[in-house]
Amino acid sequence: MAQAVEEWYKQMPVITRSYLTAAVITNIGCSLEIISPYKLYLHPELVFKQYQFWRLVTNFLYFRKMDLDFLFHMFFLARYCKLLEENSFRGRTADFFYMLLFGATVLTSTVLIGGMIPYVSESFAKIIFLSNSLTFMMVYVWSKQNPFIHMSFLGLFTFTAAYLPWVLLGFSVLVGASAWVDLLGMIAGHAYYFLEDVYPRMTGRRPLRTPSFIKALFADDPVVVTQPGNVRFAPPVEQVHQD
Repeated sequence: MAQAVEEWYKQMPVITRSYLTAAVITNIGCSLEIISPYKLYLHPELVFKQYQFWRLVTNFLYFRKMDLDFLFHMFFLARYCKLLEENSFRGRTADFFYMLLFGATVLTSTVLIGGMIPYVSESFAKIIFLSNSLTFMMVYVWSKQNPFIHMSFLGLFTFTAAYLPWVLLGFSVLVGASAWVDLLGMIAGHAYYFLEDVYPRMTGRRPLRTPSFIKALFADDPVVVTQPGNVRFAPPVEQVHQD
């Protein structure tokens, strides 16, 4: 069992493995009280007035308590981050990193700007960790790039992957979770999808070209392609299959 887990971990592409490792280490450190979540969360005054710029990164690494919800989000992170990196971004590690950087920037900017808008500022002020939103963004982008894969939710009904974000959003509302977190991920994901896929087809211009200095950080090594068929997206009762 341990050897199988080790092999699974080693076969992960570099960005997925790095993000998953950082998230697990951060959450274990917080659970053991080695790290305080109060040193990680996003707070505009602490970032820009006290120059605690690390919060712009660490708020994407903490997923709250290490419980069933944590395992659920780790599964989503590992699954859809890996599927994107190995398929849509195969051989384009720098482009995938730039997608995550773009998403993180959109999410952070939305929360900071939203915190200054009357009537909604209180809602945005409660969003101090954006890790779940970034994970949801990856799910959204994957669903847009694989819209015809058939999926089953809890064995209750089937749908195509294009509706996956909406199904998960509805489930979050049903269990009493905040819809804002998922909506932010959908906003960031749609912004990337539009600028990367839709706008270039409309105009012939691609505004999200990966900067050369980011490309210089990554070598485009061959990546083993993982077929999206027979994918489980919520263990063990949610199944995905490709016709």
